[in-house]
Amino acid sequence: MQLRDFLGTESIGLDLPAASREAVLEAMVDLLAISGRSRTTLLRLLARREVLGSTGVGRGFAIPHCRSLVVPRVRLAYGRLAGPLEWGAPDGLPVHHVFLIVAPPVEVSNQYLPILGRLAQLGRQPGFREGLDLAATPNEVLAALD
Repeated sequence: MQLRDFLGTESIGLDLPAASREAVLEAMVDLLAISGRSRTTLLRLLARREVLGSTGVGRGFAIPHCRSLVVPRVRLAYGRLAGPLEWGAPDGLPVHHVFLIVAPPVEVSNQYLPILGRLAQLGRQPGFREGLDLAATPNEVLAALD
């Protein structure tokens, strides 16, 4: 499974403003080019997911995720924040990197959880965060994921 199959250069944002968790989630949904009622629905689902428990996974990463009918297939977005943001991660460290995963409620290939697991695994690998920190373009982000 290649993460770049679910993440295009248009859904990568570098140095996103980090005023609040809600603002970051809005920017991440915008990277997926989801608008109107679908955007509102998705933001509500993501906020509800955060209430259940923080999607901050530690080491400066957050992986907000949900299932929704607003997407026909699994979609990813990546945002590197312009500054650190408290996200309630278990290690207490602020977040600099956010991966958003949105999947339909039913998917034949069942890729949602393996993608979530893969991103969490990458976040623990030495050098991965540094590669994202140094990426100057969306293509360099994609290269760091490979």
